[in-house]
Amino acid sequence: MAVIDILPADGKVVAEGPVGCSVEVCDDDFRHLDIGLPPEILRLKDAGYLTQAVAACDRLLKQNPDPSFAACVRAERYRMIETPLHFSVSRDRAIEMIREEWPEFTDKQFDDLIDRKRIDWRFIDGELFVLDNFLDSLRVYPKEVPGLRPDPTDSIALRNQMLEEMETQGGLSRTITLKACVSVPGALEGEAVRAWLPVAAACRQQSQIEILDMTPEGVIAPANALARTASWVSSTDRSFSVIYRYQIDAAYHDIYGGALPAHPCMDTSLPEDISEDRPHIAFTPYLQQLTERVVDGLEDQLDRARAIYDYLTLHIDYRYQPPYLLLGSIADDCAHSLRGDCGVMALTFITMCRIAGVPARWQSGLYVAPDSVGPHDWAEFYTPQTGWLNADVSFGSSARRMGEEWRRRHYFGNLDPWRMVANSRFQAGFEPVFDGMREDPYDNQMGEVSVDGRGCRRREMLRSVELIEMFEVPFSD
Repeated sequence: MAVIDILPADGKVVAEGPVGCSVEVCDDDFRHLDIGLPPEILRLKDAGYLTQAVAACDRLLKQNPDPSFAACVRAERYRMIETPLHFSVSRDRAIEMIREEWPEFTDKQFDDLIDRKRIDWRFIDGELFVLDNFLDSLRVYPKEVPGLRPDPTDSIALRNQMLEEMETQGGLSRTITLKACVSVPGALEGEAVRAWLPVAAACRQQSQIEILDMTPEGVIAPANALARTASWVSSTDRSFSVIYRYQIDAAYHDIYGGALPAHPCMDTSLPEDISEDRPHIAFTPYLQQLTERVVDGLEDQLDRARAIYDYLTLHIDYRYQPPYLLLGSIADDCAHSLRGDCGVMALTFITMCRIAGVPARWQSGLYVAPDSVGPHDWAEFYTPQTGWLNADVSFGSSARRMGEEWRRRHYFGNLDPWRMVANSRFQAGFEPVFDGMREDPYDNQMGEVSVDGRGCRRREMLRSVELIEMFEVPFSD
């Protein structure tokens, strides 16, 4: 690769730390994060002395610790190297950026936004840095930052019209055609490039999936793959694309009004739909206490799931997040901070449902509006009287923030036909297996690439997804 700050070694990523020590790290290392760092390294990390903390990790790894402990240290070390790349805007620069749009903005207003947790930040070597997309996060709350330009993407009226039609008609169906692309312009001649792009998977909502066109010699994973992809291996191609079509059916049931599906599915939940999946779906003491309080006195599984959804949508505020590999115990941290994005909220709902004895699982892919397409995550849950249903906590939280109670209720038990489902389990592996470390070791919505066995970072890839066509087809529940 022409742009390299992480170099290849034996099919794994090699992270070049500030002290120049190379350490292998892979996706599976992130499954051991909950083991935790030694207290002396954790103190350095929490204080933001990342250079010293990485050096301490290097010294520890040279002592050949227990394999699972070593995996945790490698993952934590990599997270510390990545942190300054995403928390890259200094306090002074952040204030300057806001003043470019809002000249009257003051230092005190910035500190107030920090105090109210509207801006995500980290201390790095004694200085406060904020997340590189902090302005986008602030635009979610236009009343609090009236001097900033509003978010240019606004399909609220179109979305609400679609949801009203869905509720009136009992459901909607769409046939959608998408084109996904990924390229690695920095790959050098002779380097082996492998690419994976997400495609629509067979699931409860999706059917009639067709691959219409793709870069030659691609391989399509099985229709029911947990993270379905189109993939390629090439020493000459540097750009890859796939065009696919699918039908998505979105039934509507007024769960709050007692209108349940007439023909609930048979129980197809699995043991993993009710168990921990550490480190992020973890039954921590606080989550157990919180869940017990939220579902107290409720025996019915549907009532429990609804109580959890109500608690989360009424209390959690939306916040743009850094890459998930930088986050700690995602569900537990969300429950403590009451902040999160779509995936963070989905994982918190899943975790609390499982603690409450309600089977729940992950779904993710794309939100496909007529005027924009982007990554999105949500959840599924199972009750005996309904079968599997969906819950979109982040959309419910957004509806509460905008004072649209009807829409908040809609997203418990229902979604909409503006979706593409590619993934049905958090931290699912690829088929065929990824040969380095993924840019996102937990999910796949925009695609991944490796070059000579080294996973590429986001800044090394060009990725896009384009809506080619969407049209309505008759809905049948």
